Amino acid sequence: MIATDAAYAACEQITSHEARNFSYGIRLLPDDKRRAMSALYAFARRVDDVGDGTAAAADKLTALAGLHADVEALAAGRPPDDDPVLVGLADAMARFPIPPGALHEIVTGCEMDSEQRRYATFEDLVVYCRHVAGSVGRLSLAIFGSTDPAAPRLADTLGVALQVTNILRDIVEDRDVMGRVYLPAADLERFGCTGDVSGPPAALAALVRFEAGRATARYGEGLALLGMLDRRSAACVGAMAGIYRRLLARIEQRPLDVLARRVSLPAWEKALVAAACLAGAPAVPSSAFLGGGATSRRRARLGGAR
Repeated sequence: MIATDAAYAACEQITSHEARNFSYGIRLLPDDKRRAMSALYAFARRVDDVGDGTAAAADKLTALAGLHADVEALAAGRPPDDDPVLVGLADAMARFPIPPGALHEIVTGCEMDSEQRRYATFEDLVVYCRHVAGSVGRLSLAIFGSTDPAAPRLADTLGVALQVTNILRDIVEDRDVMGRVYLPAADLERFGCTGDVSGPPAALAALVRFEAGRATARYGEGLALLGMLDRRSAACVGAMAGIYRRLLARIEQRPLDVLARRVSLPAWEKALVAAACLAGAPAVPSSAFLGGGATSRRRARLGGAR
């Protein structure tokens, strides 16, 4: 049997090591919410690891069926007592109204990755994004707490914005390593690009900027959620969204970079965003500040990896 404190410690270690962007926001929460969010992230990471692993699709689906069974056990109040992630998540579910249905959605989104490699339209892609990221937004909201009836929709919208940013950042890795192309086939055709995301540089740049604009619009809508949260929860969400919005700004400025390398922000800039949000600064500052200016651009280049 694993003690609850030890289970949470294991979840926080996973979060600190793996959540290179989200951990900056999670650290801003009070202890109970931080531990619950770490357990939630650790479970979502476990699901992702199945989907991004090297096993055959059939084996992935079998493993994901097991994760659905784990969620059912959590919902029934009988999780395994020897699994730190599930022990931590079970305790979090006892403390916060975490909906099991949204946990199932995360697993279902990973099943989509195992069975589907292409999306015909952006509307089809949004369905996927709501499963893998909008669900996490709604689960997080259960931990943050909000009585506003519009909050779940805004959390879902913000999740979609974050996932589209991820998709743009990871175009090459998804295509070349995972064999997945998330950019909608209709948009690839519209901009004169091929199904494997190649084509004239000007066309590719226009395509990436177009998809980035869709994410930007969803950030604009979803960030209304901040006014519905307590200060520390708003700082957490603001830091997560602020880091990703800055990343998106980099992509918008130099759209062809995502086809050559994985665009990222240096650690100092992520920490700056988190500190500003904790101090009450806007999650998304002016477009000029997002761009970074000459000094920030130089420091970002020197900062190197992620």
